[in-house]
Amino acid sequence: MPTPDHSNGAPCWIDLSTSDAEKAKSFYGALFGWTFQTGDAEKYGGYITASKNGKSVAGMMQQRPDQAAWPDMWSTYLRSEDAAATVEAATEHGGQVHMEPMEVPEQGSMAMIADATGASIGVWQPAEMKGFELAAEPGAPAWHELHTKDYATAVKFYQDVFGWDTDVMSDTPEFRYTTLGAGPAAKAGIMDASAYLPAEVPSNWQVYFAVEDTDATVAQAVSLGATVIQEAEDTPFGRLATLTDPTGAMFKIVADTGQGGQPAADA
Repeated sequence: MPTPDHSNGAPCWIDLSTSDAEKAKSFYGALFGWTFQTGDAEKYGGYITASKNGKSVAGMMQQRPDQAAWPDMWSTYLRSEDAAATVEAATEHGGQVHMEPMEVPEQGSMAMIADATGASIGVWQPAEMKGFELAAEPGAPAWHELHTKDYATAVKFYQDVFGWDTDVMSDTPEFRYTTLGAGPAAKAGIMDASAYLPAEVPSNWQVYFAVEDTDATVAQAVSLGATVIQEAEDTPFGRLATLTDPTGAMFKIVADTGQGGQPAADA
């Protein structure tokens, strides 16, 4: 499969902030067949790049001691031509800055913000590192989805800040969903989660990984120390399941059942 074409505003990278990088490497390496390369500690802070079949698919970072209170979590990064301008636009449209734009030597520039509904989202301005080199294949990221408690505000934020050309997939009280792009070309989704996200859980981005067999992958993940959050179920978008890895980071898996469309959890 050709390297994904990362358009401006679309998901281009994911990484895991983890309290135990060695445990994470062992788990995801066994589950998805990933191999790992650790960057220079002085230059890149020991950032770990995960690859599948020789193509980069994700990153991992060991949390610092002062981040011990942070939850282990996967983050999605959206591509930007100008990270500083994107961060400025985010603050102008109700967002907050978690991390100001920072240059990663030779690779690009990154920032971390909260959107206007409180969900954390990364910003990546590419230089040499363009983004994940494999997508929608087993062991690679397949879909990226915002579960938000303020749907209308979220949609407008991504339109205004990241220039999203959106398409409304569904607009009923039971299921409101908007995508970046339309149909098979869609690259991310925004779901109205106001009816089911608990009060203590903020709006959040969720990452899906493609697998060949959802049930077999769930069984393997559990044997490796994962916890099932949502059992495997058939949807119009594939067979989905939600898990947490051995240190508590949540992720989703999806197997294409040949029905087409994009994943949309809890649809």
